Amino acid sequence: MAPTRVLAATKRLMQTLPLRIGTRGSALALAQAHEVKARLRAAHGYSETDVSIVTITTTGDRVTDRPLADIGGKGLFTKEIEIALNEDAIDIAVHSMKDMPAELPRGFVIETILPREDPRDGFLSPKAKHLTQLPEGAVVGSSSVRRQAQIKRLRPDLEVVMYRGNVDTRLRKLKEGQVDATLLACAGLKRLGLGHEITVALEADEMLPAVAQGAIGIEVREANDELRAALTALDDQPTNIAVAAERAFLGVLDGSCRTPIAGYAEYTSDGLLTLKGMVLAPDGSQWHEGERSGLASDAVEMGRDLGSDLADRLDPAWMV
Repeated sequence: MAPTRVLAATKRLMQTLPLRIGTRGSALALAQAHEVKARLRAAHGYSETDVSIVTITTTGDRVTDRPLADIGGKGLFTKEIEIALNEDAIDIAVHSMKDMPAELPRGFVIETILPREDPRDGFLSPKAKHLTQLPEGAVVGSSSVRRQAQIKRLRPDLEVVMYRGNVDTRLRKLKEGQVDATLLACAGLKRLGLGHEITVALEADEMLPAVAQGAIGIEVREANDELRAALTALDDQPTNIAVAAERAFLGVLDGSCRTPIAGYAEYTSDGLLTLKGMVLAPDGSQWHEGERSGLASDAVEMGRDLGSDLADRLDPAWMV
């Protein structure tokens, strides 16, 4: 978008400040919201009071004793925030892109995505240096069906148990010995200054990440042209393109919290975009995987093509 248009939009927005950022109230969600606030201030010269943060409790935050798949899936972390956005109680919503459903509600867009943090899954354990080194029958805590399936794929002998709660809660349970190991997103731990808790980061060929893991997206009302123009200054195009490929892949498969789907796009040394995708049986006993490479301009087409390929090979019984 032309710099003059962005500047004009910014000047008009200055007349309606403060700009209200909606977010969940967890430590990680707040850290992400503060990162957006800092980037907005740096890009547009806003003062500390020009941008405020509004915390919103979602259904996913309130219900912590059951798997997300049992109570509605990914939308449980976004519904109340999008209601606030629709009712003009906030101006923008900040999300972990991996928590976003494959399709957004009508009238909302996510065009701005910040530079991606480490997309890998972190293995945390006081008992082993790697997932493959855990003793037979060890207990691994995870609430992610994607991680559960891939853990069982690599180590069918392990016991995988449901393991919800915020990052601090999960770390506490691990240190108390309730589980022998767990997996958490490296991105979240690093944003919280807890990167030292990671025993080892699992490479994508060991544990393929969740679609859009490590990426922060900014959701706005589609009709708010001025705000959308101002937000372009925060967008990281390489991340946006990679996430677009991953979400196009997810969209074809109609993925949800009930479906073990993994996807990750990265750039090769020659500038091409490579997308890897995987769909698994919930118990990890079977899986299909594929890969596509191409130009960044083909990102969405690559994602759809890979999604269609795996959908054709998918056992409908896996879509739990």
